[in-house]
Amino acid sequence: MTDGSMEEASVLSDAATHDAGAAAAPTDEAPKPSMKPSTRKALTVIGIVAALMAIGLIYNYVIEGRKYVSTDNAQIDGEQISVNAPSSGTLTDWTATQGTQLHKDRLVGRIKIQGGFVQPQQPIRAPADGTVVVDDGVEGAFVTAGTPLAIAYDLSKVYVTARVDETDVDDVRLGQTVDIDVDAFPDADLTGTVREIQGGAAGEFSPFPRSNTAGNYQKVTQVIPVKIALDDTQGLALVPGMNVTVKIHKATG
Repeated sequence: MTDGSMEEASVLSDAATHDAGAAAAPTDEAPKPSMKPSTRKALTVIGIVAALMAIGLIYNYVIEGRKYVSTDNAQIDGEQISVNAPSSGTLTDWTATQGTQLHKDRLVGRIKIQGGFVQPQQPIRAPADGTVVVDDGVEGAFVTAGTPLAIAYDLSKVYVTARVDETDVDDVRLGQTVDIDVDAFPDADLTGTVREIQGGAAGEFSPFPRSNTAGNYQKVTQVIPVKIALDDTQGLALVPGMNVTVKIHKATG
């Protein structure tokens, strides 16, 4: 056999060996498992249910928006009764503890005024009827004139303060009926009536109203406080601070 023939035979042998190795090598891609019909059916049902729920929520939002002005930025509120120290001195005989029923002009404590051998005591009297909800008085402590010692509310005269977006307040009118849901009493169906619409945004009456001095002003929707009188408390223990959701009925026609 000539050298050319031998070289050609070697090349053919190498090619055959390469083809055999390639045929024997396993493939990297495994066949994808097909989805079971039951799984495909379940996913289809879930998709349909989700779409129906989304449509229902959108429809309910549109209908609710036409009938009500709604907000959950609302709380049970009341007229605050503050018991303050009438003068500077040592607090004694303090009885206005939390939960105590106050009666107008009744004695709730005394201030022992410091000075020389004579230490006169000035009485502290309740400014109005109410129930103490915050007690900051510590008997024997020195207090200055005007120091708040206790905060009380007349729990028989609580109402709702709802903060309505400024974009919705144009639909709120005095005398409108309100549906009230108190978080603490989810099974109670309370109603009320719009009694007062504050003539200014709540942010302007805060202790630290916003002011723009940096030049990077960002517009923020303000809220307008709306006072709602309760038609009937149904004997519930409503106290200031409880969270509330309200639906103010829009005027028809």
